[in-house]
Amino acid sequence: MLKKWNVTIPKLSGAEPRRAYIHLPDSYYRKPQKRYPVLYMFDGHNVFVDEDATFGKSWGMESYLQGSRKELIVVGVECNHNGSCRLQEYSPVSFENGELGTIPGRGKAYMHWLVYYLKPYIDSHYRTQPDRRHTAIAGSSMGGLMALYAVTAYNHIFQKAACLSPSLWTAPDQLLPMLENTRVRRDTLIYLDYGALELPNHADNLSILTKAANILLSKQVGLTLRLIPDGSHCEASWEKQIPVFMECLGL
Repeated sequence: MLKKWNVTIPKLSGAEPRRAYIHLPDSYYRKPQKRYPVLYMFDGHNVFVDEDATFGKSWGMESYLQGSRKELIVVGVECNHNGSCRLQEYSPVSFENGELGTIPGRGKAYMHWLVYYLKPYIDSHYRTQPDRRHTAIAGSSMGGLMALYAVTAYNHIFQKAACLSPSLWTAPDQLLPMLENTRVRRDTLIYLDYGALELPNHADNLSILTKAANILLSKQVGLTLRLIPDGSHCEASWEKQIPVFMECLGL
């Protein structure tokens, strides 16, 4: 079952509403005593159903969850579509963009809202397993970058993260040291991938991705690193990876 409602993030977009989504397992109302793990996802409008997706194609997460009968709650929030606001909200650091100029990083403020407002709201209104071991986060592109930031900066909240096509290329000189200097528990599970067809978009991306993976391995976390042979930078490609990262993260 997919439910939708509007939320606001006052410190980032004032009173402007954006859509939030929650998938509840089929058993949710049949088993009133049962509690469920939660997966939070960025770009919620692109996650669940095609009719809400920016380019008319979603990850198909709702169909996957219904077909697999996963005992999992999945929460997603729409991005800010105004100008470069998505880039701002989905980056923990400021960086330069050739077309848009300086992008001020507001990802730290976004994660503060997600951790201290959205998660408590979900935990108080739905039967979740709110502890770290049952809380995961995922995203792609800038959302993949944010998922990696979230699982490291808020490792006491999230034990697991799926980081698909993470945009580490935006500011590697800031992001890699940030990753290196963050303390992460060894029981952390991280799925990291990139599509072979998207690597040419950024010449140094493979090197940056490898450096990020080596940093994570040095922290002795449970890391899955994949290069997808026919993978491209789109929802249709990320959809194909859902069963894999679900398995890798034990969701």
